[in-house]
Amino acid sequence: MIFTSEQVSCGHPDKICDQISDAIVATCLSHDRNSRVAAECMIKDYEVIIAGEITSSYEPDYKALVTEVLFRIGLSDPEEYRVTVYISKQSPDIALGVDGNSGAGDQGMMFGYATDETPEMLPIPYAVATHALELLRELKSPLLLPDAKAQVSYDYDTGRITTFLISTQHREDTSVMDIRPLVQAVMETAAQDYDLNTDFEKLVNPTGRFVVGSSFADSGLTGRKIIADTYGGMCRHGGGAFSGKDPTKVDRSGAYMARKIAKDLVRSGQVRKCEVQLAYAIGMAEPVSVAVECFGTERVSLGEIKDWIRANYDLTPAGIIKELGLLDVDYNQVSAYGHFGKPGLPWEE
Repeated sequence: MIFTSEQVSCGHPDKICDQISDAIVATCLSHDRNSRVAAECMIKDYEVIIAGEITSSYEPDYKALVTEVLFRIGLSDPEEYRVTVYISKQSPDIALGVDGNSGAGDQGMMFGYATDETPEMLPIPYAVATHALELLRELKSPLLLPDAKAQVSYDYDTGRITTFLISTQHREDTSVMDIRPLVQAVMETAAQDYDLNTDFEKLVNPTGRFVVGSSFADSGLTGRKIIADTYGGMCRHGGGAFSGKDPTKVDRSGAYMARKIAKDLVRSGQVRKCEVQLAYAIGMAEPVSVAVECFGTERVSLGEIKDWIRANYDLTPAGIIKELGLLDVDYNQVSAYGHFGKPGLPWEE
C-alpha cells in the first residue's frame, strides 16, 4: 500500500490564521488562566479579520499581536496589514455548563493515534513531510519565501518512499532551477534522518514558478489544516480544529488526551499502533464513549485495554486540563508544523 501525507509551512495562508488564533489563546491564558477563547481568523492580501467569543479579564492588542506573528513567520511589511476585530463574550448558556460543573464546552468526538514506526510515534509519510518543511525553514535561504507545502508517498509493503513533492515560494528573481538542488537536498536529508531511501521521484515546484504566495495567492482561514495538524490522514478525525480554542474546548483537550492515551499504549508494549476515540456531550463532564482500535496489533485483549484506560486516566475536561497542564502550555509551539511529535509537550511525555 502506498500512502501519502502532506504538511504545510508556517507561511501557508491557513497556517498564518492558525498562528494568529493560537497567539490569542496563549496571550489570554498567560494573563488570565480562566480565559474562555474561541478565536477565528481570516486573511486575504493585507486584510486580517479576527472574530469569535472571548471572556477574559485581559484584552489583547490585536494589531500588535498580528504584527508580531507575521514578523515571526517572515512575511514582508507586517505592519501594513489591516486588522478588523469582531469579538463578543462567550455565550452564558455555554458558560453555565462549562463553569458550573466543569462539563465539556461542546459535543463532539476526538481521535488520537500512535504507532511504533517512527521515534515520534507518528506515521512515516507524515513525519517525513513535516521534518522536511522544518529543515527547509531552518535553512533560512535568501532564495526562499515562507509559503511551502510538502507531500510524501510511502510504500508500506516495500518500506520505501516513492514520491517526494515540495512546492515552495521563492523570490521573483529566482527560478526553479536555482532552488531545485537546495530543495532536493532537503528531501534527501529528511528521508535519511528516518533511515529511508533517497532514490525516490523528486518533484520541486511542478508548475515551474511559485512567486506569489501566502495571503496574496489564497485566502486563509483558521482550522482548515486539521489533517496536517494531526496524523496526515492515517487516523480518523472528528472534524474539530484545535487552534483558537482554550482547553475547555474538548476539540482541543480531548484530542490531546486521546493522543496521550494512544502513545502510552504503544509505549507500554500493549499495542504496536492504535487509534483512540473520545466523545463528549455539552455540559457533561464524563465522556459518553471511549473506543479503541488497535488494527490487530494488540498483545492483550481490547477489554483489558479499555479497563486500563478507565483505571489510569481522568477523562473529564477538568481532569484532562489538570493532568496535561493545559493552562500552562504555550500554544504558539503547536500552531504550525503539527500538534504532535514535538518534545516537551505534556501530551507527548
